[in-house]
Amino acid sequence: MKKILFVASEAVPFIKTGGLADVVGSLPKCFDKEQYDVRVMIPKYLCIKEKFLEKLEFVDQFYMDYLGQSRYVGILQYVHDGITFYFIDNESYFWGSKPYGDQYHDLEKFSFFCQAALSALPVIGWQPDVVHCHDWQTGLIPVYLKGRFGAGEFFKDMKSVMTIHNLKFQGRWIMSEIKDVTGLGDEYFTSDKLELYGDASFLKGGLVYADLITTVSNTYAEEIKTPHYGEALDGLLNARSNDLRGIVNGIDYEDYDPKTDKQIAANYDVADFRKNKIKNKRALQKELGL
Repeated sequence: MKKILFVASEAVPFIKTGGLADVVGSLPKCFDKEQYDVRVMIPKYLCIKEKFLEKLEFVDQFYMDYLGQSRYVGILQYVHDGITFYFIDNESYFWGSKPYGDQYHDLEKFSFFCQAALSALPVIGWQPDVVHCHDWQTGLIPVYLKGRFGAGEFFKDMKSVMTIHNLKFQGRWIMSEIKDVTGLGDEYFTSDKLELYGDASFLKGGLVYADLITTVSNTYAEEIKTPHYGEALDGLLNARSNDLRGIVNGIDYEDYDPKTDKQIAANYDVADFRKNKIKNKRALQKELGL
């Protein structure tokens, strides 16, 4: 059985700011469970809905050296729709009313999360074949898997996939400060690695070191190889074009079933859509004053 770990900064139904959460929360349950053991790991934000926080089960804890201090890492879990979700806990990083805030703090926070996520795997005794990383917040994981973690027996055969949901957001900051929060040596900050026009980028690191790169459609995979849409990474994406795949995002057929969806003004199905679907357009027009 192939074991796959999704690592991301958000996932439905626990925490969502955009489409990334939909994919991370919905895609794992669509795998054939007889062939794939797919699990998900996200931060344990204090702003996760209380109805979920109170149901999380404690798994284990450990301390990790980070920025010269011994930092607490808690591991909790919750099974939702047959999928095991792990939550990485450290209240000093994952407090607040929303998952993202101050950009520099986010860089330090998600650098911590990347290291803690990998460090947690031997603790829980689960060894994925593939770590599927999503957007810049997890961009350091492929870097670490080819570096400090990859040297260990537990991680040496682990592969990584980096998925681009929105290339505009890159985890880009002053190089010296990214060196500090990541703990990576100078050899990682060259133009063919994390360096990006004098700065450094988490996402670029993930795109350089991942074994495979995916994005949300074949069209977008072609667009991001052009200067107009490439956000200064088109050269790298062209260089890695043999490892780049476009896979169209799907939807959760239960959440978005118009027959039962509670978020729309009028429900409909194939039998009555001609009569009832229009009611949603009219309700939207009325709401927006159109």
